[in-house]
Amino acid sequence: MSEFLNADFIFQLLLSTIRMATPILIVALAELYSERAGLVNIGLDGIMSFGALIGFIVGLQTQSPWLGILAGALGGVFVNMVYAFCTITLCAEQIVYGMAINIFAPALASFIYKLSFANSSTLIQGVTMEAMPIPVLSEIPLIGELFFNHTPVVYLVYLLTPVTAFFLNKTKAGLNFKAVGEFPRAAESLGIHVVRQKYLASIICGALAGIGGAYLTICYTSTYTEGIVSGRGFIALSAVIFGRWLPSGVLASCLLFGFCDALQIRLQLVAPEIPYQFLQMIPYLCTLFALIIFGIKKSGPKASGQPYFREER
Repeated sequence: MSEFLNADFIFQLLLSTIRMATPILIVALAELYSERAGLVNIGLDGIMSFGALIGFIVGLQTQSPWLGILAGALGGVFVNMVYAFCTITLCAEQIVYGMAINIFAPALASFIYKLSFANSSTLIQGVTMEAMPIPVLSEIPLIGELFFNHTPVVYLVYLLTPVTAFFLNKTKAGLNFKAVGEFPRAAESLGIHVVRQKYLASIICGALAGIGGAYLTICYTSTYTEGIVSGRGFIALSAVIFGRWLPSGVLASCLLFGFCDALQIRLQLVAPEIPYQFLQMIPYLCTLFALIIFGIKKSGPKASGQPYFREER
């Protein structure tokens, strides 16, 4: 028991929680933008997988982590535009095409990886983004190391949460997003271009989800392997439901899921006698619990998941 209660274990657990929650948070915010505009995108896992690979390859070739992150964002937008065209322009079923993205994008990423590194039998090491300690603040005992000694992407992702809250609640563009997700026909009658808003939401969603994938291969680790996303897209989707479609709630739920993920990793180190397969179930059990308890009383946007036929005004 002393192994679990000592200060070092708790500190490392909290530090890992912040880092593990980062990719889940940015992808959950991506889904939040999408759902607020009436699009339920369950293809986040696929978008992350493609963004992870593109970010890895570009970062490796240019030796620039920032170009890798940018490439991951563009890769995510590319994949999500396929989903957007099918669901917005063709008014296809969103859930079906989201699942199609989860099948298509990882397979495409795997094909490109094998095509690019066919002659290599070892795990390719890519570029790594170094931590950027914030002057003065990073020198504060415990708190400095915990909150102010991370990669720049971590700072930007957590800063994006209040920015998203301000955008959705205090700006005209954000209120247009919410109007489209609630009552698209009423929004159209007021002069809001519903289709344009949905495509804009898809671009934002694809970019953020792609960055979430690139984070895994540039900031979290410096390699790409098949299955590196490990269901984080679905965890992010449940975090949006758990967080009641609010940026603050999404942040809290992502920290909870990040804590569960960090806990199972730390427990594997200090309690090797526990089967690791059981420990790896912890974040997914937490996700399942959140969906069962909080998914029953849905309070998301009213038009979310419903195709919009512009002529039906």
